[in-house]
Amino acid sequence: MRIAAIFVSVMLLVVGTAAAQEWDEFVSKEDGFKVDFPGTPKVTDTTWKSQMDYVLPGKVYSVDKGKERYSMTVIDYRSLEQQGIERAKTCEAGNAQCRQNAGIMGPGYWKHDERSALMYATFRLIQKATKVTSLAWEWQDMVEGNFLQLTNPDESRTFAYVAMHENKLYMLEGTVPKGYPEPGLFQQSMGFVDENGNGIRYQNIIYSNAYHGMGVYPKPSPGGNFQGPGQGQGQGQGQGQGAGGGRGQGAGGARGQGAGGGNQNPGAGR
Repeated sequence: MRIAAIFVSVMLLVVGTAAAQEWDEFVSKEDGFKVDFPGTPKVTDTTWKSQMDYVLPGKVYSVDKGKERYSMTVIDYRSLEQQGIERAKTCEAGNAQCRQNAGIMGPGYWKHDERSALMYATFRLIQKATKVTSLAWEWQDMVEGNFLQLTNPDESRTFAYVAMHENKLYMLEGTVPKGYPEPGLFQQSMGFVDENGNGIRYQNIIYSNAYHGMGVYPKPSPGGNFQGPGQGQGQGQGQGQGAGGGRGQGAGGARGQGAGGGNQNPGAGR
């Protein structure tokens, strides 16, 4: 009996360890993201037709686990500007995209196309579903995006997150059959990394690709494993009571008594 008990204990330990190791964080330095997958994803090349009919390269990272499917699609918009310039040279007379001074739209309307990419990708996901049970503006690592919860024609459920960062479009999708636990943890596990694989989490300001990625405003200071400007040891600006009187974060991320400080800085996120 004692031998049987030991055997059962060992088997439970092995099964528990295998289950714990089944999900693991996957990091793509090339495409700048991290996410928990149930295994090593298969990587395939793909193309994406944008709202303005530009064809852009991308990759799909995917894992099939029985009837469940988990994927990350990354579309590279960095060639879009040059494609817009070339289109503006050759499109037919009278086409507004050929205007010499396209202003905020950009030659070939490339700027408009990139700004609309997040919404267009969200729309494409909704088109595949029979019912939208949740659609919310959200952020991961202080990068704005859209969270979706969808019911599909076969009654499976998809949890998705769509975002843009550094001129790349990210579409995270977890799909499970009807009655299975919903893939909320997969949806929330996504984050962004730098070229060395270090995590990025912006501080105080939410990153928007339409403004920060396209160069309208400077990027927010990064957190995570980075040392952003002014971060490190020492006190933040101001040791006395600022206007508003609460404790906040001083400039550069050190703790101090900032003007108007509350328990949290405006814009501080998850």
